[in-house]
Amino acid sequence: MSAPSIRSAQRGTTEAAWVRYTLTGIALVFMFLFLVLPLAVVVTEALRKGGEAYWHTLQEPDAWSAIRLTLLTALVAVPLNLVFGVAAAWCVAKHEFRGKAILTTLIDLPFSVSPVVAGLIYVLVFGAQGWFGPWLADHGIRVVFAVPGIILVTLFVTFPFIARELIPLMQAQGNDEEQAAVVLGATGWQTFWYVTLPNIKWGLIHGVILCNARAMGEFGAVSVVSGHIRGQTNTLPLHVEILYNEYQSAAAFAVASLLALLALVTLGIKSVVGWRMARELNALAEPPPERSISAPGAAAGRAN
Repeated sequence: MSAPSIRSAQRGTTEAAWVRYTLTGIALVFMFLFLVLPLAVVVTEALRKGGEAYWHTLQEPDAWSAIRLTLLTALVAVPLNLVFGVAAAWCVAKHEFRGKAILTTLIDLPFSVSPVVAGLIYVLVFGAQGWFGPWLADHGIRVVFAVPGIILVTLFVTFPFIARELIPLMQAQGNDEEQAAVVLGATGWQTFWYVTLPNIKWGLIHGVILCNARAMGEFGAVSVVSGHIRGQTNTLPLHVEILYNEYQSAAAFAVASLLALLALVTLGIKSVVGWRMARELNALAEPPPERSISAPGAAAGRAN
């Protein structure tokens, strides 16, 4: 084999150098235009009136209310979806039962339904003219245009993330270790805690990160059920929309920069988790070092 062919095989590609450089350049330009440039614009516009105006915007009561509501929604939705997602993934990946295909379809349902449509569904069910609206009103319970409605729609749109992250991982691992633990006398909870959970921990963390990012950034479904009540039912994305519609562009970009910062932190944590996950998988895939065991006679001969 010639030297150029060997170098092409080592690179894993046979395209000419100008093709690789052109494709790389197009990818970099795309990333700059659609990722780096918008973030730079958000930061620039947020600080256009100076740092003092920026901090004043974030310290306003309405902004603090939106921050608290966003964090509250994530703190409620993510743990619940953690429990539901692990249970759903366990059922789908570890068991065979009638209706398994239906359960898998229901898990994927929020991916195929528009968030706005999901919000309208909750309005039709829990609104004043909905199925349960009159009964809820008689008992003084508010769901739509209140915090419970925001949490419910956030639970709906973020439900698939953890389950979909764990199902293929659990299916790839199989049931051998769990069955061995049961044969050795472990209970169901012990099997899950000491066998299953350590095997899925990085995938679980990855799913939680994605779920949290979507919970804090959800706009469509929350916009439908929130009622846009300033200081009460506005999350950070809704607060950005209100400020922008009121032509307070600097304040809108200031709040948007906070969301962008949360997204960058989430992306950083996601990258670290992915790196650790890949590192552990590579360590498990490497064969153990071979140890040469010499016979006692050979050892005695070397000693003499």
